Amino acid sequence: MTLLWILLLPMMGIVTPLLTERYGRNVCAAMTALPPAIALMLLLQQAPVVMSGQVPSLHAEWIPALGLNLALHLDGLAWLFCLLILGIGLLVILYARYYLSDRDSMGQFYASLILFMTAMLGVVLSANLLQLWLFWELTSISSFLLISFWSWRTDARKGARMALAVTGAGGLALLGALILIGHEVGSFDLATVLASGDLLRQSELYPVILALFLLGAFTKSAQFPFHFWLPHAMAAPTPVSSYLHSATMVKAGVFLLARFYPVLAGTDLWFVVVSLTGMATLLVGAYTALFKHDLKGLLAYSTVSHLGLITLLLGLGTALAPVAAVFHIINHAVFKASLFMAAGIIDHESGSRDMRKLNGLWQFMPVTATLAMVAASSMAGVPLLNGFLSKEMMFAETLEQYTFGALSWWVPLLATIGATFSVAYSLRFMHDVFFNGQPIDLPKTPHEPPRYMRVPVEILVVLCLLVGMFPDLMVGTLLKTAAGAVLQAPVPEFELGVWHGFNLPLLMSMLAVSGGVAIYVNRRFLFQFQSQFAERDAKLVFEASVQSLVRKAGQLHHLIDNGSMQRAMFLMLLLALVLMAWPLMDLLNTAGGRPELALNWGVVFCTALLIAGTLLTIWWSHQRLWALLALSIVGLVVSVAFAWFSAPDLALTQLSVEVVTVLLFLLALFFLPRHGPIMDGPLRIMMRDLGVSVLFGSVVGTICYALLTRPLDSISGYFLEHSKTGGGGTNVVNVILVDFRGFDTLGEITVLGIAALGIYKLLARMTLAMPSADDDGRAWARERHPALLALVSQSLLPLALLVSAYIFLRGHNMPGGGFIAGLITAIALIQQYVAHGVVWMKQRMPLSYEALIASGLLIALTAGLGSWLFGHNFLKTWYDYFYLPGVGKFELASAMVFDLGVYLTVIGATLLILANLGKLTTSERIRTGDE
Repeated sequence: MTLLWILLLPMMGIVTPLLTERYGRNVCAAMTALPPAIALMLLLQQAPVVMSGQVPSLHAEWIPALGLNLALHLDGLAWLFCLLILGIGLLVILYARYYLSDRDSMGQFYASLILFMTAMLGVVLSANLLQLWLFWELTSISSFLLISFWSWRTDARKGARMALAVTGAGGLALLGALILIGHEVGSFDLATVLASGDLLRQSELYPVILALFLLGAFTKSAQFPFHFWLPHAMAAPTPVSSYLHSATMVKAGVFLLARFYPVLAGTDLWFVVVSLTGMATLLVGAYTALFKHDLKGLLAYSTVSHLGLITLLLGLGTALAPVAAVFHIINHAVFKASLFMAAGIIDHESGSRDMRKLNGLWQFMPVTATLAMVAASSMAGVPLLNGFLSKEMMFAETLEQYTFGALSWWVPLLATIGATFSVAYSLRFMHDVFFNGQPIDLPKTPHEPPRYMRVPVEILVVLCLLVGMFPDLMVGTLLKTAAGAVLQAPVPEFELGVWHGFNLPLLMSMLAVSGGVAIYVNRRFLFQFQSQFAERDAKLVFEASVQSLVRKAGQLHHLIDNGSMQRAMFLMLLLALVLMAWPLMDLLNTAGGRPELALNWGVVFCTALLIAGTLLTIWWSHQRLWALLALSIVGLVVSVAFAWFSAPDLALTQLSVEVVTVLLFLLALFFLPRHGPIMDGPLRIMMRDLGVSVLFGSVVGTICYALLTRPLDSISGYFLEHSKTGGGGTNVVNVILVDFRGFDTLGEITVLGIAALGIYKLLARMTLAMPSADDDGRAWARERHPALLALVSQSLLPLALLVSAYIFLRGHNMPGGGFIAGLITAIALIQQYVAHGVVWMKQRMPLSYEALIASGLLIALTAGLGSWLFGHNFLKTWYDYFYLPGVGKFELASAMVFDLGVYLTVIGATLLILANLGKLTTSERIRTGDE
């Protein structure tokens, strides 16, 4: 359960900042930090277990038929990432307390940040592929909320949209890869998948799986050519940037590469694609960072470069390359979080991030400058700092690889060039900001930040020093455990130390440092060279691409659907014909061997009536009232057909729905002309519509004939056999609705209630002109509510309600049930509206139909939850027999409570739609002031 609490505590903490914001910034920040802090303590308690090689896990079935279960595990890799997510997350919470202004909603910011933290914890702890993907997509959504936090800024909105589009598209590709992996392995359980590397690598689908998988990982970790979105995510507040670049979001991509390393690595395709992508990202990011004038822009491209370095290591294929990758994940998280926080302090206290203006800040904020320079030195790979150790290990591994044969020497050369540029842009960060003269036109005079705003930076910089000087003591055991989880095998022997003697990796480090100094000193030549290339704003390019895509999609949509329903139906039916007709061309094999039934003249008559009603509906389509009457004939015949085939429940439902539908059409047609336009001439109708109808009818008729002439293998036997014993009722249809498929019914009435509320909101403020006469100029009847109609309807109301109650009570064992009874009650009440008017009904029945819908859904849900109290499945029916004097023996079933919920929901939804639509047809709406 400890694993579950590590995930649940931050999840429950999402609402904490929203509830505590009113009590002040300190209280809000402290209460927000409390759940992650407890989760971190629980995580640290698991350290001895995890470091000893054990893997705590949790597994609970959720939807086993789909392979989707709640599964968590905590191996070394997951423990490391949880430590980074929770530890740096807590520092970011403290930092944001001082960074955010009074205008910013601290509750909204912290809630989005904790959601982001929860999503990342879910990714690294998930032991089920589908569950992992759910949290993976949640990171994209939560990062969108954080990047667009300052939503009044156009760069924030565009940057957030770009990030969501790129990472969301990659997420869809990843879903395809995970589904294919689950299909090939036969399970979505991560442990099973990690043990099936050979099976996947030998699969014919391996190239497809790898391509989709890498698309998901590369888009999330901003690998070339998908790197363009990450620098524009800098429109987010700096605490978000610090968190996103160090421990979350972009690290999710490299985490995924590390997690599936034992499954997908080990092939030439993996090593070539992953290592080349990592190398390209390393070089592009490092080179571009040098020319950025925005502090966060420089750091963003440096993140791109370092992510490329980690990806390169995971693609090299040498024995210790994955170890070096994990080590650099740790080091990069520490120095990059501190650098972004330092950049945020500079921006916060000087009002600018433009490095052309930020000069000489050492004299104004010496402590912050010292911290930032130490972190930047670590990023550059200066000895005695943590970044130096992992970069030197990277150099050593580039010398060990032979993936590219005779060209393998290019790998250490290019890696050294990338490291050289990292030294150059780190020097530019330090010299141009803290020295290089005096500040130029800053909005405010720089000064040191509030004391506790600097504490997170101090903690992280101290870690850079401690890991750099005492690496084995600080991270030795953690690194071996995490690397072992990546390799899923014993970790090769390696030594973490500050000094390994004079060797080639040290020489490469020295060349990188000296070369970086040389590049920075002579940077004006590079800047002159770069200035001849026009700089393109990725936001504008992306937005232009999106707008172009929207325009082309609109053109295609107009080509397919120009607003004509006839054309849309024609294209849909034509597509259906193309897909269905060809397999049916072999007529000899279409017919089955089942003997045909004797001709029944009753069936023939009803079929002829059905066809006649259909043809009359089409013929009178421009005369709306007549078309509606003809259409009701079709509904009536369908009801008779249901009764003929021994389905009285369906027949009753069809009749009730038919009445409600006709009333609905009549109310709507009141505001439309009595005659509709004739769209096409008779010849065109004959050539197009009749031709398509005959063709489509022939295909559907052939399919029906093929089905009817074959033996029927139906599931109905199961329901007939278990209806009484399993659901306690002899009415199989009702038992299916309230027991066997009760969850479906709950969903259906929920949709019905939502639809009714939506229609009500559409009608609430609708104003339509009241027609004073029909199309021929005849005025409407002066007597709106004839006395005879009122008298008859009042007399029928008790009888209708009695029938409704009877239908409801007997529904479990005889034709009936809550749905039919609800429709009958609704029709009886609508009849009163028609006979007496809205005002008369509101005075005598002041019901809230919205409350009726809510009550029905609550009762239905309570009936389902009640099953859990007795250890049964959701909506499991309970029934028993009772005896009362004068009544005798009778049966009670818990399904009646669920059916009551259906009954109330149907009444509320039907009346909410029809009664409010009826108001539009009367002047009483204005008279009662009902808007």
